[in-house]
Amino acid sequence: MTAVDAELDASGLNCPLPILKAKKALAGLRGGQVLRIVATDPESVRDFAVFSQQMGHILLETREDSGRFYFLLRKRRD
Repeated sequence: MTAVDAELDASGLNCPLPILKAKKALAGLRGGQVLRIVATDPESVRDFAVFSQQMGHILLETREDSGRFYFLLRKRRD
């Protein structure tokens, strides 16, 4: 199991707010640390895949459970 360094609850927020909040949370982490995100917007699945690819972060996990979407995102190493 991957160690989580910070958590972000973006439940109830719609695009682009989960991404914007994740970007802010990642800014407070060091390279290689992991952010766990919980969201309820189905669009967030695509959004986090594109965001991580564009920004160079590693999307370690994407899963859905009862309408909630969980992401593990490892911050890129600078």
